[in-house]
Amino acid sequence: MSPESLIDIFREALSVIVLIVSAIILPGLFIGLIVAVFQAATSINEQTLSFLPRLVITLLCILIFGPWIINKLVTYAKTLYMNIPYLIS
Repeated sequence: MSPESLIDIFREALSVIVLIVSAIILPGLFIGLIVAVFQAATSINEQTLSFLPRLVITLLCILIFGPWIINKLVTYAKTLYMNIPYLIS
């Protein structure tokens, strides 16, 4: 296994990880920002008001993007397994 092929494997793995995590985290980040602006405008300092919408949107994103996430992971694993003979030699 050459260092270049190992770097390519890690680069591809990191890009898959970033795609999957951003699909789940970014909507929660935007909802948190909206709730924070609402709390600042109304002077409501309730912690559950900022936590609960982010939790709900994160769970919804997992439900909505779940099949896509599984597909990305399975595709990456298939590609990795199919390339094992080429990586060993």
